[in-house]
Amino acid sequence: MVRDVDVAVIGAGPAGLAAATRAAQAGLRVVVLDEQAAPGGQIYRGVEAASAARRLILGPDYEKGLDLIAAFRQSGASLISGATVWNVATDKLLDYSQAGRAQSLRARAVVAASGALERPSPVPGWTLPGVTTVGALQILIKGAGMVPDAVVLAGAGPLLWLVAAQLVAAGAPPLAILDTVPPGQMLSALRHLPQALRSKGYLSKGWDMLAAVRASGVPVHRHVRDIRIEGDTAVEAISFKAGGRRRRIATGAVALHQGVIPNQQIGRLLRCEHLWDHRQQAFRPVLDENFESSEPGLYIAGDAGGIGGARAAALQGAIVGLRLAELAGKGNPAELRAARAALSRDMAIRPFLEAFYAPAREVLAPADETIVCRCEEVTAGAIRARVASGAPGPNQVKSLIRTGMGPCQGRMCGVAVSSIIAAARNEEPAKTDYYRIRPPLKPLLLTELAEYPEMAFEIEAREP
Repeated sequence: MVRDVDVAVIGAGPAGLAAATRAAQAGLRVVVLDEQAAPGGQIYRGVEAASAARRLILGPDYEKGLDLIAAFRQSGASLISGATVWNVATDKLLDYSQAGRAQSLRARAVVAASGALERPSPVPGWTLPGVTTVGALQILIKGAGMVPDAVVLAGAGPLLWLVAAQLVAAGAPPLAILDTVPPGQMLSALRHLPQALRSKGYLSKGWDMLAAVRASGVPVHRHVRDIRIEGDTAVEAISFKAGGRRRRIATGAVALHQGVIPNQQIGRLLRCEHLWDHRQQAFRPVLDENFESSEPGLYIAGDAGGIGGARAAALQGAIVGLRLAELAGKGNPAELRAARAALSRDMAIRPFLEAFYAPAREVLAPADETIVCRCEEVTAGAIRARVASGAPGPNQVKSLIRTGMGPCQGRMCGVAVSSIIAAARNEEPAKTDYYRIRPPLKPLLLTELAEYPEMAFEIEAREP
C-alpha cells in the first residue's frame, strides 16, 4: 500500500530540516527521508551524539545543528532514517529502500534537499589506496571521531581550510597543504569584496581559520600545479610544481578537494531544466524565487540547487516550507519576507568566494593519462579520442566506453566528463550537457525489486 503525504523531503540536512519544520508547523503531513541514521545531513552529521570534545574540534558552527534538529523533532514531521530514495516520478511517487525492503510513498510536493558533491579532482594516482577527499576526511571526524595522522591536503576551497583548522584543533595538523589557487586569482576576487561584507561573519571566520593553520606551523605551498600521487599499491608520496620547481613529500595519506558542486541527480531524473553556472563551474537547476524547479511541485533547496553553504541552505529550506504553507492557505508573509532578506545578505559573499576559489584550468582539463571515471577506469585521453571520432556528448561517450556506468552512476565523474568534452569540442558545457539520469538513482538489490509489489519503476518519458 502506498502511503500518501502532503510533502516528501529528500535529505535531512539544513535545507531539508528547515523545509520540513516550517511545513509541518503549518499542519501539513510531512515525511523526511534520509540515508543516515540520524538527522543533520553531512554538515551536521552525528551532532546529537557527538562528545563535547568532538564538538570543540568541529567548532561552534557545527553545534548550530542542534537547534535546527530540535525544532524539526518538535514540529510533528516524520523521519524515515536509513532510507535510500532510488526513484522519483512526475506524479510525485517516491520509491525508496529501507533495511533491504523497497517501499513507496506519494506526495503532493517533493523537496529535493540532497546537498552537494565534491567536485571531481582527477590527478595521476588519485585512485590509489590512501587517497580520499577532504569531505570524506571530515565525515570520519564527525561520524567516528577518527583523526588521520600525517595527511597532505591538496586543492582549494573553504572546506579545505576548515578541515585543516579542525585537524589542528584535534592535535593532528596536516603534514602539508598544497594550495592550487592560481596566481592573481585573489586580485580578481577583490572587486567582489564590498558586496561580500554584507554577509555577516564569513570573512572574519575565514581569517580565523587561516590564522589558526598558519600559527600551527603547517607548511603551506601556494600556487601549486601538476599534482601527481605516487605509489605502487598505495600512496607513498605526492609530487607537485610550486615556486618554479618540482617538489615531493613522502606520505601515506592524501586528501583532495576542489570545492563542491550541486547534487543534480533528482532534478536530472525528472528532466528539469538546468544551466551551466560559469561562476561555480558546475550545472545547477533553474529555480524560481520559491526554489520550485521547472517540474511543477518539485522544489530543490540548499546546495542541491546551487552552492550557498549551511546557513543559506537552512534559509532556502525555510522559504520552501513557508511557500508550501502559503499554498495550503496558512502563509506567514512577514516571516517569508524576512527569510528572503536574510538569504540575500547571506549569499552576498558567494561571488567573492567563487572568484577566489575558481578551479584552475588543469582541474577541468586533466592530462590524457589521468583516470577520470574511477569506476570503469576510463582516462581523459580515451574520452577525448571518442570525441575526436565523432561522439558529441556525455551520453554517446558513455555508450561507447562506459563512463558513468559504475556504482557511483556518474557522481564522481559527470562534471569532469562534460568539461573535457566541451573543451575538446570548443563549446560551452551548457551545450555539451550532462549524463541522462535514469532510475534507480542508487544501486539496489534484485531481491528488493522482486519483493516489491508496486514495481513503480518508470518515470514519464519526456525530453528536457
